Amino acid sequence: MNVLITGANRGLGLGFVRYYLQAGYDVWACHRGSQGALAAMDLPCLHLLAWDVGADAAPLGALPETLDLLINCAGIYGPGKDGQALDKVTPEAMLQVFNVDCIGPLRVVQHLQSRMSSGAVIANLSSKMGSSADNSSGGTYAYRAAKAALVIVSKSMAVDLAAAGVHVISLHPGWVRTDMTQHSGLIDVETSVAGMAKVIARAGSYVPGAFVAFDGSEVPY
Repeated sequence: MNVLITGANRGLGLGFVRYYLQAGYDVWACHRGSQGALAAMDLPCLHLLAWDVGADAAPLGALPETLDLLINCAGIYGPGKDGQALDKVTPEAMLQVFNVDCIGPLRVVQHLQSRMSSGAVIANLSSKMGSSADNSSGGTYAYRAAKAALVIVSKSMAVDLAAAGVHVISLHPGWVRTDMTQHSGLIDVETSVAGMAKVIARAGSYVPGAFVAFDGSEVPY
């Protein structure tokens, strides 16, 4: 089976690469710049692709003819929390984060939708910070807005691709110890990835476009 993962050179993306390689998948691992830890993983079933999801250019490298799983993991946080406060967040910051975190997955799906097999899954990594129902602290305008928009985009994808037998879900990975959280999260990458992989495996049992946490619970939007 073939899986393609964006943002695969570190953090959750790298965790997904390791998980699916161990499971015996052929993995196409996408990176924007540095290959990071991918450079040391010399395996015949691992294929590296240079793909900046924030740009319109096509990826540099050979894509699989058919794809069974697409994980849109690439994302940015944008300015630190203070830089996303009501009186400090800028239009430029809003657009930069939205471009990568929401439009980026859309670009990827537009490029790959004809390669998705019947029964394939598209998993878009959002965040509970994109949930209006869960927002009790305010702030973080750029990141919250982009992740909320991604849930809406995922829902439309789920509707539009249903006839082709493609399942689409949004995922909340939990508060994970990665570079993005300055390693201050509550769970490690392996726990988050293993949980999300279980959700992905039963994606067809959820309502199309569902927003699901790593522990299998649905996130109120």
